[in-house]
Amino acid sequence: MADVGTMGKTFVIADLHGRFDLLEAALAAVEERAPAGGIVVFTGDYVDRGPQSRQIIARLIAGPPVGWTWICLKGNHEEMMLGALTRTAPEQRWLDNGGRETLQSYSRKGGGEADGAVPPHHVAWLGALRTLYRDRYRIYVHAGVDATLPLEAQDPQALIWMRYAPDVEDGHGDFHVIHGHTPHKDGPKHYRGRTNLDTMAWRTGRLVVAVFDDDQPGGPIELIEIIGAIGEA
Repeated sequence: MADVGTMGKTFVIADLHGRFDLLEAALAAVEERAPAGGIVVFTGDYVDRGPQSRQIIARLIAGPPVGWTWICLKGNHEEMMLGALTRTAPEQRWLDNGGRETLQSYSRKGGGEADGAVPPHHVAWLGALRTLYRDRYRIYVHAGVDATLPLEAQDPQALIWMRYAPDVEDGHGDFHVIHGHTPHKDGPKHYRGRTNLDTMAWRTGRLVVAVFDDDQPGGPIELIEIIGAIGEA
């Protein structure tokens, strides 16, 4: 949870849910806007529901081009997937929430090497994901932050599972909180102290990348809209 000193811009991508096409388009747009590099924060939920979870994980593991830093956070869907694969949580819960589509992406039909087999290094990557990232002015997390608790006292499960009430405007003290998790087809949703970036991209085909100035507090200075094919309901 330590601060990271940065200069320039930070780009945030939320809730891809198996939409590798949108990830590739988003990265191309980000790199076009900042040829010298910068930071991309991914707020989790890379897997499930959409068709290409394996491809997203492989791309994130491969890492960024020179000049870029990628911060990959854990979402509740990575938590469910990891629990199912390591048999520390019920498999059925994951399968019922998009896990079947993820396993299909790992099958031979989905371009994988073995039917439904998730490589050990993918499982290890899931297990190593962090739950929160903080810079000078902002906190990045999958689901949200409890404004009543200091950062060091946050419940890791709450960081990836909590839901804000619709009328909650606060971030965390002076920090603006950027998150996803709670979908809004007409998002992003902007509040005084937080920004919710989950646009249900796996179904709508619409992903919105938020751009933040590392030297200025507050919400995004730009939104990059990525439009792809509408997914299956």
